[in-house]
Amino acid sequence: MAADESTKASAPSSSPSPSPPAPTSGSPAKSAVSISVVMPLYQGGAYLDRVLPPLQRARADGRVLEVLVVDDGSRDDGPAKCKEAGFPVLSSGGRRGPGEARNVGARAAKGDVVLFVDSDVVLHEDAPQKVAAHFAARSDLVALFGAYDERPAAPGIVSRYRNLLHHFVHASHAGEASTFWAGCGAVRREAFAKVGGFDGSRYAEPSIEDIELGGRLRRGGGRILLDPTIQGTHLKRWTFWNMLETDVLRRALPWGRLLQQPGHAGDVLNVTAAERAKALLAGLFFLALFTAAIGIEPRVSLAVAAASLVLAIVASRRFYAFVLRAAGLPTAIAAVFLHQLYFVYGAATYVWCVVEAKLGRKE
Repeated sequence: MAADESTKASAPSSSPSPSPPAPTSGSPAKSAVSISVVMPLYQGGAYLDRVLPPLQRARADGRVLEVLVVDDGSRDDGPAKCKEAGFPVLSSGGRRGPGEARNVGARAAKGDVVLFVDSDVVLHEDAPQKVAAHFAARSDLVALFGAYDERPAAPGIVSRYRNLLHHFVHASHAGEASTFWAGCGAVRREAFAKVGGFDGSRYAEPSIEDIELGGRLRRGGGRILLDPTIQGTHLKRWTFWNMLETDVLRRALPWGRLLQQPGHAGDVLNVTAAERAKALLAGLFFLALFTAAIGIEPRVSLAVAAASLVLAIVASRRFYAFVLRAAGLPTAIAAVFLHQLYFVYGAATYVWCVVEAKLGRKE
């Protein structure tokens, strides 16, 4: 399956969302758990007019101790905008990838907790308090992460589908997690340093560096929490082709390979048994369409395709109903077919990785 938590959906969990202790009333106060925000930056200048103000307010009123921006070789005006906003801008030393950029920021951070926020995510005002409350309440917690909200900024069916799917998957899996997401995720600084941070040499481009880090944190005995009420608005615009490239080359392929290694659990988020069954339905749907198109028992093939699609809609009905409410009928209809396609290329990539491992090929 593809390796992005934001790209598979299942029925929402019956367990309630984790709730941190309620903040006190009145003006935000400095938390007993200090938070350093670290934001990797590469060609993100177009987003910063929306991204920076909430971070400025959080620093000004003490909800976060500091905001550290790490420039990863930008050629636009992003670093200058961050300096104008009053944030220190560190350098990763060139284009080394978001993982290594986050490592640079974490090494310079002074807070008890490092909150990673991507440069295309507008952090919600209450996020720092929720992060601090969780870590203050649980000494066994080494990391937590949130979700995109239900209001993605970029127009277009593909962008809405992709971002709403991410929100739905995270909202459906609230509670204990065995993975990590760095778009809006926090780690205790000492635990992060103990496991060596992100593997920047292995993942020199945006990939599954956060998922791999989550696995090492868990194997080190730490607990990870997914609280989907900790949110940010995603500003990135997805097209069909950059979604396909990201899903296959930067997510599914490296994660499929990671899952072939000892100690990496596969039954998490979007590689559960239920999701594999949905992938089979999607594969049957497209196979039946193909056989109909080449003239093999066209009536039977079309009947099979229709039946497969109906079953697929029923299986993911809560997600499609959610998209319908959030984005309207055209996006919901498109989501049905985009979702089937995603299941197929995600599953095909995973099978490729299994075969590759069986043949003894190296990454």
